[in-house]
Amino acid sequence: MIDEALFEPKTLYPFQENTVKQIIKELDENGANFNLLYQLPTGGGKTVIFSEISKQYIEKWNKKVLILTHRIELSIQTSKQLNAIGVSNKVINSEVKTLEDQVDFNCFIAMVETLNNRLQDNENFIKDVGLVIVDEAHYNSFRKIFQYYQEANILGVTATPLSSNKALPLNDHYDKLKVGESISSLIEKGYLANAETFTYDVNLHGLKIGSNGDFTVSSSELVYGNYFMQEKLLFAYEEVAVGTKTLIFNSGIETSIRVCETFVKRGYKIKHLDSTFSEKDRKETLSWFKETPDAILTSVGILTTGFDEPTVETIILNRATRSLTLYHQMIGRGSRKLPKKDEFKLIDLGNNVRRFGLWQDYINWMDAFNFPDRFLESRLTERDDLEFEVEFELPRFIRDRVDTDVLDAFSMKRVYDDCIDQGLKGKEAVELSLENHYLAIFNKASDFYDALETLENIQEHIQHRLKQYTKCIAKSTNNYFKYLMETYNRQLRQKLRATLNDE
Repeated sequence: MIDEALFEPKTLYPFQENTVKQIIKELDENGANFNLLYQLPTGGGKTVIFSEISKQYIEKWNKKVLILTHRIELSIQTSKQLNAIGVSNKVINSEVKTLEDQVDFNCFIAMVETLNNRLQDNENFIKDVGLVIVDEAHYNSFRKIFQYYQEANILGVTATPLSSNKALPLNDHYDKLKVGESISSLIEKGYLANAETFTYDVNLHGLKIGSNGDFTVSSSELVYGNYFMQEKLLFAYEEVAVGTKTLIFNSGIETSIRVCETFVKRGYKIKHLDSTFSEKDRKETLSWFKETPDAILTSVGILTTGFDEPTVETIILNRATRSLTLYHQMIGRGSRKLPKKDEFKLIDLGNNVRRFGLWQDYINWMDAFNFPDRFLESRLTERDDLEFEVEFELPRFIRDRVDTDVLDAFSMKRVYDDCIDQGLKGKEAVELSLENHYLAIFNKASDFYDALETLENIQEHIQHRLKQYTKCIAKSTNNYFKYLMETYNRQLRQKLRATLNDE
């Protein structure tokens, strides 16, 4: 544990000071019930900024500030910065059951789940809160807390103002987005290290898309756990990154363990880390990584937020993702600037750069906030020809209700190409797809109503397949796709009714 007395407050950069002034001004001008979302790239110093906002808010309005995080490391990090700038604060962890001493503190930092449990028992667990600050605001777990603070201002901060759940856009809860400095601007001004990007073509055939819209862990394990992908990873590391402190991001635990074994055999200093580690083992592993020159750390879903190791020189994406947020979080772990570190290396083994563009590229975050569906569609359909390489993986409870052998045997791109080769119209592929979905439902349905319920449950599967068709014909306007979906479902219902009602 770092002695708080030895913790030096971080001095604000000019752009950070300016941001604090602008946000305080927004809160002042818009009054209560105004919720503001602030975007700043990973490495831009969000904790320093909202700690200073907390200090100035308390001084100006004489109300308490509540800061919400989803990782204990972020809570401790924030508490240290607040203490260093003279803001009395208390971390509400699982051990804090009551707050008899709350008059002694102006600011509280809480893990979202812990606070939610306390508020369910006592809605007035923390009194006189004027401002709620939400760190990593793109996560939807914070929304459950908002109902308790409807009279307070809410300030969300995130590097990527895109909700983790497409059905719950951030503009439902935030009145306005303030866009901070861009990645390229922070690099140019010397606040962030630049990324030198190395891409390797990989065959992602076999990846499946889950109901959350990203590639499933199980299919990623199959693709990345095989010998050839392990060899490609080792080759990329030895070609680009030997002798550098390296973070490897994987999708699954089995893959990461295998990566560790592969590198150990070659004599490299490497350790594996995942979310199943105890706090003690995790701390020991991170200390080893920090203190060991040229160390390699291979991990799964644990170092994307709340982890700060400026000495990282290489980031390896040994996985594919369809999440722009995750893409930026992973790369951002290497972007910390040091006196002797102006650049870091990025090795992409998941066609992620092809999918999202370079990490430094300009992104219209205002468009993402105002029109999230359109924004995601344009990035994932215009740029991503990967959908031809992947299958859609049905959730397990639905797989029991359809004939999966029938569904798995159909490939829209292959069928479309066959139709064109035979001189048929491309639309014939849609008819054959409809017949395929019909058989998959019919073979397992007990009656027409059972079939209708199954049809409702496989809408995302139908949507995925028809999107593949629109890519084949290079026609993907929203109106055309909507027409296609409505016609397809209507004809599928008619076909099921005609056969199942006769039985």
